[in-house]
Formats: sequence, C-alpha cells, structure tokens
Amino acid sequence: MSTVKICGISTPEALRVAAEAGADLVGFVFFPPSPRALTPAQAGALSASCEGGPGRVGLFVDPRDELIEAVLATTPLDIVQLHGGETPARVAEIRATFGRPVMKALGIAAEADLAQIDAFAQVADRLLLDAKPPPEATRPGGNAEAFEWRLARLRKIPVPWLLAGGLTPANVAEAIAVGGAPGVDVSSGVERARGVKDEGLIRDFIRAVRQM
Repeated sequence: MSTVKICGISTPEALRVAAEAGADLVGFVFFPPSPRALTPAQAGALSASCEGGPGRVGLFVDPRDELIEAVLATTPLDIVQLHGGETPARVAEIRATFGRPVMKALGIAAEADLAQIDAFAQVADRLLLDAKPPPEATRPGGNAEAFEWRLARLRKIPVPWLLAGGLTPANVAEAIAVGGAPGVDVSSGVERARGVKDEGLIRDFIRAVRQM
C-alpha cells in the first residue's frame, strides 16, 4: 500500500481529517516564507492532538540546529524533512545530532538531476523526489509544479521514497503508476487557497491512492 503524506498541516481540523482519512504522515512546516509555516509552539499544540495518529514530519529548509532543537522541545517529530540545499554531510550531521530519521527532498527537472540520489541515499532514511522550483520561486516546495514522473523509474532508489510536486486527487493515481512511487506527498494540491487545506480534497486525495 502506498504511503500518503499530507504536508503543510496548520489547523486541528485539517489534521483531524487527514488522520481520519488514513494519512500515514502529516507534515508541519518550519520555514517562515511559506504560508503554511508554524512556530514551535503552534506545532506543539497541533501535535498534542495527533498522538497515536499519523507520523509527524517536520519540514525544515537549511535549518540551524537551534531551530530543530526548539521544535523538538515542543513537538515529538517522527521524521525530520530537509527541503533546502543541505549537503550529504549536513544531512548525516543532523541525523546523528538529533537521533531522528531524516527525509531529504531532491529537486528533479531532468534526468541529470537523478545523479544526486546515490549520495543522499547513503545518509538519509528516506528521499522525497519533488519538482525543482523555478529560479524565481521563493519556496523550495509547495509550488504546484510537477516534473516528468517517468524520470523516477530511470534510477534505482535504494531507500524508501515519496513522489511530490503538483499532485492532486485527479492525477495522483497516474503519477504513482507512471513514476512507480511507493509513496506520495501533497500540499498545495489539497488546498482551496494558498496555505488553506480543503477537507474534501484531503479525503479525495487519500481515497484516490487507496483505490489503486
């Protein structure tokens, strides 16, 4: 069964619906430029209602150790997601320092971008293949951009991985079939406005995956 992650959760209502609909993972964003960003205190309050539910993923972009420490003081993350320009050495350092599994996001636009998979697969517990953001983008993800899903089949990925970028309830089944993804990650594709999750779209997305 495909793993489903609903990223950018920022309200108790969205968290409840994701859990009830069967999401495996939910993502809390700790990157202020994002409309989905949370403070450590806000994430802690949300997390308290998530006990026994989906796994909690904290999304960071080139974070300082102090930020991760502040988040972990309020929120028992199950996975640390790194979505910036972190090097393999930095990924390994964060994993060793905080004792949490790490998921590293990799921007993909062309076959050449797949070359980075090997180095990061040696230091990360999971990988996230996302669309490489355009040069003018202010955020590394959540931009409703997709890449050619078929590219994911061109490289053996030796660790668990998720497919992201431009996914919606209407196209996620095709994305899994074309890309061979064992899991998917969605944020903007289940929103009615930027940063505002739509409960119906969350349900529709998870249903589309589970019906495959």
